[in-house]
Amino acid sequence: MRRRTFTGALALGAAAAVRPAAAQEWPAKQIHMVIPYPPGGPSDVSTRIVMDRAGQILGQSVLFDNKAGASGMIGAEYVKNQPVDTYTFLTTTTAMLCITRHLQPIPFDPEKDFIPVSRMTTSWGAFAVHPSVPARTVAEFVAYAKANPGKINFGSSGLATITHLFGEMLCLEAGIKMVHVPYRGSAPATNALLAGEVQAQFDQTTLPHIKAGKLRALAMLAEVRHPDFPEVPTLREAGYGKEGGDSWFGVLAPTGTPLSVVAKLDQAIAAALRAPDIVAKVHNGGMRVTYLGPADFKSRIAVETAMFGDIIRKGDIKLQ
Repeated sequence: MRRRTFTGALALGAAAAVRPAAAQEWPAKQIHMVIPYPPGGPSDVSTRIVMDRAGQILGQSVLFDNKAGASGMIGAEYVKNQPVDTYTFLTTTTAMLCITRHLQPIPFDPEKDFIPVSRMTTSWGAFAVHPSVPARTVAEFVAYAKANPGKINFGSSGLATITHLFGEMLCLEAGIKMVHVPYRGSAPATNALLAGEVQAQFDQTTLPHIKAGKLRALAMLAEVRHPDFPEVPTLREAGYGKEGGDSWFGVLAPTGTPLSVVAKLDQAIAAALRAPDIVAKVHNGGMRVTYLGPADFKSRIAVETAMFGDIIRKGDIKLQ
């Protein structure tokens, strides 16, 4: 009897000793990265660039799993419903966490079901106008819009997208009225701007045409000036967009993931984003490195959730 008790105690002690060791050894197998958007888009490109390097730093490969549909909701719901295994993570975006929740029911609770790991990158974007618009600064545009209420059309990639909400934000902050024209994607909206069907757009897809001299940039939709357009101020420098609202991409972990694992993945992502070749790849993909760790990322989500909710309410924006 004593021998069995002693043997059992040894087994319990051994198991207790193994648990911390196992936690320290994470990751011991391939990391599963769910991207809730189609291949080739900015969220997909950003995730693959950064997480591939983070996996190398951690000594494990990364399985990239595109589960697209319903504005990211299908992939998010999939990750939410998986047993917590410390190896499954989710790419997230501004729209998924800060915008869609104000417009329709979503199949997860952003605060309860997920833990912010890292913000990785942010898309460049520009407030661009057709050359026929008699404005070369945001101040001149606002003055022109006030003198011509309702006569300026701005295009977007779709109803209630971030490219729509940027225009509504400027209307609310500047006290102007523009007519929103939604298109099925950013490219069709930019084509409409080039053709003069709309007079303004707030989007990344305008950048090549600004560089070619076909469109005029009034401001950059970013916290810093674009290195290729150093003469163009940010929207914030022009006095608007004070709370941010950039289109960023980050990583979430399912609630229940040990904070030690979250911290280790965050450290690997941060190290990847410091690598000059990764910074260059991100830039070539039309984005910039805007790393935030778990606490700062969580705070940024809260600020922008409140900001977009305010724009949606005041602008009476609906999906239909």
